[in-house]
Amino acid sequence: MHVLRIAWIAAAAAVCLYAVLRLTAIGWGYYENREVLAEIRDVYKEAQSQEAGRAQSATESVYGKDHETVQQVRVGFEALLKLNPDFTGWIKLKGSHIDYPVMQGNDNKTYLNRNAKGESSRAGSIFMDYRNEPDSEQRHLILYGHRMKDGTMFGDLKHFVDESYYLTHRQFRFDTLTASYAAEVFSAYDTTTDFNYIETDFADEEAFRRFLKKIQGKSLFASDMTLTSKDRILTLSTCDYLLDPVNGRFVIHARLKRLD
Repeated sequence: MHVLRIAWIAAAAAVCLYAVLRLTAIGWGYYENREVLAEIRDVYKEAQSQEAGRAQSATESVYGKDHETVQQVRVGFEALLKLNPDFTGWIKLKGSHIDYPVMQGNDNKTYLNRNAKGESSRAGSIFMDYRNEPDSEQRHLILYGHRMKDGTMFGDLKHFVDESYYLTHRQFRFDTLTASYAAEVFSAYDTTTDFNYIETDFADEEAFRRFLKKIQGKSLFASDMTLTSKDRILTLSTCDYLLDPVNGRFVIHARLKRLD
């Protein structure tokens, strides 16, 4: 009996130790992710702060003294591309954790578990669908991100199920290497991967128009936005467990309006 008690205590201690180590590893992962992102933000913001002071030289760099040379990458992203050539943009939603670089790999798996430096990370990165060409006139751009328990990455998208949050957070900013956009949300809803909300190829304008009507109609909250086949849209996608523990997703769609 004494031996069994000791064995039980040892087993319980082992379970507790495993739980502590597991929680410590998760907490450390969150910390590392925040540190890397803070470093990337500092690099990006420093580059942006220097952009105004470099306006004259930047103009010469973009157009050249003879106004013939063209450089596509904006000054603010030059420093990031030196860190990792997979940087493709930046997304910022005021009043949320979302203020992140956007990566793009050769597939949709590379940045699931890699940070912006390309290092292994449980939180992964916000990343663009590998099929997208952000600086083209492609109609539909898609960003993915984990729904982290500490609210980071795309964790705050869950708040869009609340109508007051939806109405007060419909505007956000999206920057690519060559352009800036104001994004306005027109649809937010739970779905599963059975629904092809990440369609990027459309046979013609009518096919795209039907797609827009379908995704707008699925929204939890009605929008009076009038969409046309000439619009470009941005989709944000994260995991959600309401409809399915594996294939459940929460999605928001926004119309893009170019700022520069």
